[in-house]
Amino acid sequence: MKLTSCLERALGDVYLLIDKDCPFLLRDLLASEELAQVFGQPVMDVLQVFVGSPRGLNLRNVLWHGFAAPQEVPPKYCSMMVVLTAGLGQLLKGYLQRTNFTLAHRPFLTLTSVEDLIVFPDVTSEVLSVLEEVIKKSTFILKIMLPYWEVALSKLKSHRFADCAILLLVQLETGLRKVFAEVNGCPKRLLTAEILAKHLNDGKINQLPLFLGEPAMEFLWDFLNHQEGPCLRDRLSHGEISLPEFPKEVASQLLAFSFVLLLRFIDEDLFAVFKEKAAVRSLMNLAITYVSRCHPASQLKKQVLSCEGSLGAWPLLPLPEEAEREPVRSEGDSETDACSALITEIVAELCCHVPETHRAAHLAGPLPPEEWPRLLHALCSIPVRTLFCPRPVLEVLAVLRRVSTHCCRVCGQVAMCVELRRRQWEDRSLRSRQRRNYMRLVCSMKLLSPMLYLILLLIALELINIHMVLGKNASEYQQYLRFFKCVLQYTENLAAYSNQNKWDEAVHLSHAVLLKMWAFIEKKQMLIHLAEKSTSKVV
Repeated sequence: MKLTSCLERALGDVYLLIDKDCPFLLRDLLASEELAQVFGQPVMDVLQVFVGSPRGLNLRNVLWHGFAAPQEVPPKYCSMMVVLTAGLGQLLKGYLQRTNFTLAHRPFLTLTSVEDLIVFPDVTSEVLSVLEEVIKKSTFILKIMLPYWEVALSKLKSHRFADCAILLLVQLETGLRKVFAEVNGCPKRLLTAEILAKHLNDGKINQLPLFLGEPAMEFLWDFLNHQEGPCLRDRLSHGEISLPEFPKEVASQLLAFSFVLLLRFIDEDLFAVFKEKAAVRSLMNLAITYVSRCHPASQLKKQVLSCEGSLGAWPLLPLPEEAEREPVRSEGDSETDACSALITEIVAELCCHVPETHRAAHLAGPLPPEEWPRLLHALCSIPVRTLFCPRPVLEVLAVLRRVSTHCCRVCGQVAMCVELRRRQWEDRSLRSRQRRNYMRLVCSMKLLSPMLYLILLLIALELINIHMVLGKNASEYQQYLRFFKCVLQYTENLAAYSNQNKWDEAVHLSHAVLLKMWAFIEKKQMLIHLAEKSTSKVV
């Protein structure tokens, strides 16, 4: 398995000597004229027989999808692949000498944001000893596949974390295919199970998600499918990850999840015995409360809170004492006042739609600015359904994420500019015009801060009601998208202005978008309004 994944990656590097776009599928790569130029067609035909086509041995897919039990793949096939790979190296060396090309290997992908995926603690020796018993008793595991599970545990103990993860991923797929066929009553689908799909090919609802529950499905989607997740199986099987540098934490998460899953398929009496152990109960509790980390909605919450943190640091940015005495021209003050009044009105309107359980009971009047961070954190703590989101929901989430991305960019640029200008002010290296521009920036921050908080509040409220977008007809949906694309355009322009020190223009831009916000909110076409109507109908 490791050889086929590393070979695919290396063959892709060779392909890029001749063409710019490497085929995604191994079968297309092996059938390419580019590789035939390097290695010769007879050699590529042999490779296709072994790993490139369902009409041949198809060893790569047979192994990586968990179709082969121990002893079912003869050692001579592995020997053949090892020798063939060495031969490819010799052929490549000759080709490089003839053409004077230099082979450059693509860098491996780094698994980013792994810390966000850490839910379970490291698997302890106590849990491992229980797991060694569980794998022998759980009906999730096909008996002929048991040796793979045993080797996976031994690989973890010997710190071969990539090996452990590879074996676990493949055997999880094997076990889940078996459960899929059972719960959907389709034993003939054992080899073609659509494990993570909402519907089967015939349109019926896949019963596996209902059987496993949302937390387990969210874990699988996070680790295997979401674009912003690690996509472990794909990246390992395509040779995109450095095996020696594979993180221990990721292998530990997979093993802990597998352990909890296996416990669901053991005898009740034995389960009761294992459940008495505190470490086992802890893992089970963590598993049943798992929520997605990699879904676009989860990533949007993370962006909102990150941006709020950056905004919260603005008042801490130091200002030279002399700057407070520096005269600032009053041009644009009336527009700034108009913006502040509109922000107050819009925030007051939005706060009327905050769920009662998350409102500050002690606040009778408008929400003061110092309470905005608390409200944002409270709203981002409200669960949002993420499994099998319909396309309109994902489209809106994509726009909201782009808006929050530009808000984060503005926050960073303003903070960087303030710090730079402060140092220049203290060094007395600012010219008169730059000093005035710096003071306009400081004044603009008093407007930009509540302006960005308002946008974050708007995003957070719409996010918790995101599924209400399905209640809009086609025309209303397009109007709604146009509104948020207008907000997106504002944040894009604001990011450009803040990068160019155009602070007066930023105030004018803010006033224009606030008027559009207020007009759209008055039409009651926001998701918060739809949610309120829906609640009223139920009552």
